Amino acid sequence: MQDRFLRACRKEPVDRTPVWFMRQAGRSQPEYRALRERFTLFEIVRNPALAAEVTLRPVEELGVDAAVLFADITLPLLSMGVGFELQDGGPRIHAPLRTGEDVAGLQPFAVDETIAAVLDTIRTIRKSSPVPLIGFAGAPFTMASYLVEGGPSRDYLHTKTMMYREPQVWESLMDALTEMSVRYLLAQAEAGVQAVQLFDSWVGCLSPVDYGRYVAPHTRRIFEALRPTGIPTIHFGTGTAGLLRALAAAGGDVIGVDWRIHLDDAWEAIGHDRGIQGNLEPAVPLAFPEMIRERTVEVLRRAGGRPGHIFNLGHGVLPDTPRAHLREVVDTVHAFARDLERAR
Repeated sequence: MQDRFLRACRKEPVDRTPVWFMRQAGRSQPEYRALRERFTLFEIVRNPALAAEVTLRPVEELGVDAAVLFADITLPLLSMGVGFELQDGGPRIHAPLRTGEDVAGLQPFAVDETIAAVLDTIRTIRKSSPVPLIGFAGAPFTMASYLVEGGPSRDYLHTKTMMYREPQVWESLMDALTEMSVRYLLAQAEAGVQAVQLFDSWVGCLSPVDYGRYVAPHTRRIFEALRPTGIPTIHFGTGTAGLLRALAAAGGDVIGVDWRIHLDDAWEAIGHDRGIQGNLEPAVPLAFPEMIRERTVEVLRRAGGRPGHIFNLGHGVLPDTPRAHLREVVDTVHAFARDLERAR
């Protein structure tokens, strides 16, 4: 198996920078869109053969250095008694959690039919994948924001109001979601994933003070619980330029950064003892090939050739992104080391 990605996670020397994309499997794939005409997302993730096919197609098609499990961060909520729908704009929670009674009604996370299928998908992928498989889970804050707001939000006012006015209720909710993330990720590790990413996609809405007080202790518990597995961990968020030192302190072998900060500035804040993942603007692969190559090389130059850089977008692949343009990014990343060597 080609292990360039895992070596970079451990900050070991690699022959060329590894690259993968968040949402490389899914909406931008014509084959996936054809599948969705026949199956719902829930039907796909509950069918290990189909989910494995969707997961592995980008590895051959794009030449990426890792596969990322096709699933959704909200799936574990089903076993906790949360009803929701998955829409194009994100999950829609049927009954948002706004009170202590609401939070007390959450059931403990369990391996239900859906999660059992996800674990079977992992085992199916591991039988044939030529590259490492990345598993993932939603971080407690991001999951809490969906549960409290009822879905995606611009200002997270209900979430922040609970933090400020009902800190005990907030702690109870975060404890439940932390336990969920730990148990779900450990189950994935046991099933065979070779690295995991914790998605705290919306934590950038918080001030450093609020992050340190209301979120960081829970996130730290997750990474501490995963340490005995020995698998690399990636800690990712968006809008986090002002939180990078705190995110690194909370844990993760690799810190994922978005496009709102130069990669070298982000690495300086994180510390060069950690790996870094990122950070091409997700809209760039919609541009002409010349700009795609130029902006990709700019990120690579800012990495400075240090061990520990994993190339990725600053967030997920946008649905309208041409697959050939993603391949252009991959080819440019892989050619960069060869071109640099020739120039010396």
